[in-house]
Amino acid sequence: MHYDRVEERFGRISAPMAQGIERLPPEQKAAGSNPAGGAILALLANTVLRGVHMTQDKLGTDKLQNPYLKELMERVVARNAGESEFHQAVLEVFESLQVVIDQNPEFVRMGVIESIVEPERFIKFRVPWLTDDGRVFVNRGFRVQFNGAIGPYKGGVRFHPSVNESIIKFLGFEQTFKNALTGLPMGGGKGGSDFDPKGKSDAEIMRFCQSFMTELSRYIGANTDVPAGDIGVSAREVGWMFGQYKRLAGELDGGVITGKGIGYGGSLVRMQATGYGTCYFVENMLAAKGQSFDGKRVVISGSGNVAIYAAQKAMQLGATVVAMSDSGGYVHDADGIDLDLIKDIKEVRRARISEYATERTSATCNEGSHNIWNVPCDIALPCATQNELDETAARTLVANGCICVAEGANMPCTPEAVEVFQGSGILFAPGKAANAGGVATSGLEMSQNSLRYSWDFETVDEKLKGIMKGIYENASSAAAEYGAPDDLVLGANIAGFTKVAHAMLAQGAV
Repeated sequence: MHYDRVEERFGRISAPMAQGIERLPPEQKAAGSNPAGGAILALLANTVLRGVHMTQDKLGTDKLQNPYLKELMERVVARNAGESEFHQAVLEVFESLQVVIDQNPEFVRMGVIESIVEPERFIKFRVPWLTDDGRVFVNRGFRVQFNGAIGPYKGGVRFHPSVNESIIKFLGFEQTFKNALTGLPMGGGKGGSDFDPKGKSDAEIMRFCQSFMTELSRYIGANTDVPAGDIGVSAREVGWMFGQYKRLAGELDGGVITGKGIGYGGSLVRMQATGYGTCYFVENMLAAKGQSFDGKRVVISGSGNVAIYAAQKAMQLGATVVAMSDSGGYVHDADGIDLDLIKDIKEVRRARISEYATERTSATCNEGSHNIWNVPCDIALPCATQNELDETAARTLVANGCICVAEGANMPCTPEAVEVFQGSGILFAPGKAANAGGVATSGLEMSQNSLRYSWDFETVDEKLKGIMKGIYENASSAAAEYGAPDDLVLGANIAGFTKVAHAMLAQGAV
């Protein structure tokens, strides 16, 4: 191999860089084996090393004592270089699985864990769309069909400028176990685009949705892959995508997407489901300790769908919500958040949450949404986005007397924050369990579409309550079975993993 050209461009090759080069796939090493490819090879090696070092230094792979899992984690990092969110999600699950594979060696022998961290399919495509003034822009679209062992791939579509391959993989990986926890026959998937709906006209967003679905339609179906909404994708966007799919397919396949409007195959409670489900999960956690929401002060990050309906349910259960946020800052209202005003600002006006403080004399508006965790509370519900609550914020919550944290968003707490909560004895609910209400109700929408029948609000809500209670009980009993009572991170990971793993074992090497 022509290391001389690498040294000429980048200086002396260090031992770590040589190790990084050896980690590269054969075809990439071949690309660097000629003089012209030396620079490319060095860049690839550096990329690999950045991913390895980031995971080892920031994520703490030293916690993995099992040699097999440790070596597999290194391979995940090397094969998915620079994808820090995905690395973080895999490592969190691996930490829980150490106690499982000792008792179930067949999971290693049959390659189940190696398969479960590798998506069955990853689709990336361009999405051209037309602005109102006639310009054409191009965004990237993604869909990961991560694992279909227990049912058709199922997971939302996210439109946000932060969307990339790492985000989509992490979400699809988490979705696999979350869906398994619901007890419904759904595999794991996720999709989205780096398109930013903010500042776009309704017509521009509609054209983007139609272009996105034109390509996505090749890969989805009621028995194949069923997308839904997520950040930046509400019932409006779902409707536009469903309309385009119907137009392309030439038939009405109501089960191809969930989160639809009530008038054309949607389910009651779907809008409220993730927020409601988070509170139902917390209600079970608190009840196990002889407590309830009644009289508790609650801080909720975000002001989107999940946050609004978590606030609504928390209030119905007797709590006082004292703070909410958006990307520009947070509002603190010691008298209790006026949820009708929040809904008007965010859902009707589509304005910044700072307007709340101009209309409520009891409220203050503060810059920096991450500072919302400085507000004293009994229960904290991070419902905005991944890694929004870090170690410093976690220590602040503990110092201020918080007794319970539940993830309404996907992986909103950093690993360091989770360590603080667990080390302090705070009740902690991971997102794959606590926020599974949304996909659970999507599953109920799929059932109603198959039946060509709609249940009333109370029926769906009762089914959601039952599912969230079941998730809590399964996670709690799995944690206790493996010697870590109250560790719902471990319990949820094990309960979700074992269901998927046994299905994969039964189906062979596929």
